[in-house]
Amino acid sequence: MSAVAEAAEQRWAIIVAAIIAVLIAMMVVTGLHWAAMPPSRVETVDVKTLHLKGEFVESNLGTALESDGKVVVRVLAQQYSFQPQCLVVPEGMPVTFRGTSSDAIHGFSIGKSNANTMMIPGFVATFTTTFRTAGEHLMPCHEYCGIGHEAMWARVQVVPQQEFLARIGQEKRLSCVRR
Repeated sequence: MSAVAEAAEQRWAIIVAAIIAVLIAMMVVTGLHWAAMPPSRVETVDVKTLHLKGEFVESNLGTALESDGKVVVRVLAQQYSFQPQCLVVPEGMPVTFRGTSSDAIHGFSIGKSNANTMMIPGFVATFTTTFRTAGEHLMPCHEYCGIGHEAMWARVQVVPQQEFLARIGQEKRLSCVRR
């Protein structure tokens, strides 16, 4: 009986050791692969000229309806605020967020959605999500960025699709403030 138990223990020890070896090999190969060849979809941006030219100048921030019909939100994070401070997005339409940071690592998540990203200086974070229900959500910074971190948040207003399309037809960029 003891020999049977000992054989079973040895088999399980070999199985566990094999699983650990495979996991370690996967970590090493993946780490070496990504270190030698970064992901091809990584976009970079010059933090020194963010406010002067390119995609993240102040006049280009916020929600826009691109010529191809896609809704794109451009966000700039800087200690201790998001620009713009309030975003308007449509309900039920895919929304692509493009963001970067000018000074430190920041991040945000939007309540009651799967929107969650980190923004690293010099890189453009991009993701697409669809907001299923209209309403207002908070967008706090979730990466500690300094002494004023607790006050770094923005608002996201999700409006019905028809209202969004009517408003975006009147303005180039949308914000929560009506003119």
